[in-house]
Amino acid sequence: MAKKPVNPEPTDKTTNSAAPEPAADPAASQTTEPKPVDLSAPAVQNAIARGKVLIAEGKSKADAARAIYAVIKDESKDVIVAAFVEGATLTPKGALTYWYNNKRRASKERKLD
Repeated sequence: MAKKPVNPEPTDKTTNSAAPEPAADPAASQTTEPKPVDLSAPAVQNAIARGKVLIAEGKSKADAARAIYAVIKDESKDVIVAAFVEGATLTPKGALTYWYNNKRRASKERKLD
């Protein structure tokens, strides 16, 4: 198989090096930092405390997340995810996964009743 010939002539991309670069994608510039959420509600504080107790007892993060979700299942997704981060020692991405799984489990249980 023959090698491709090297093109010694500059292409349009290399000749116009002073051209401004295209604007960065706005979605790519956003950080993945969670938004600040108010966790001061008594029910949320109680759920976080329950999660921390379970973690301290050596229970799994899933057990702590289930206990937290049972107490604050009617709160917004952002509040529940933030509570998982605080009470079940999850990362923000992991907390979102646990929120989704708990929501699905609760939905299935309601259908069975």
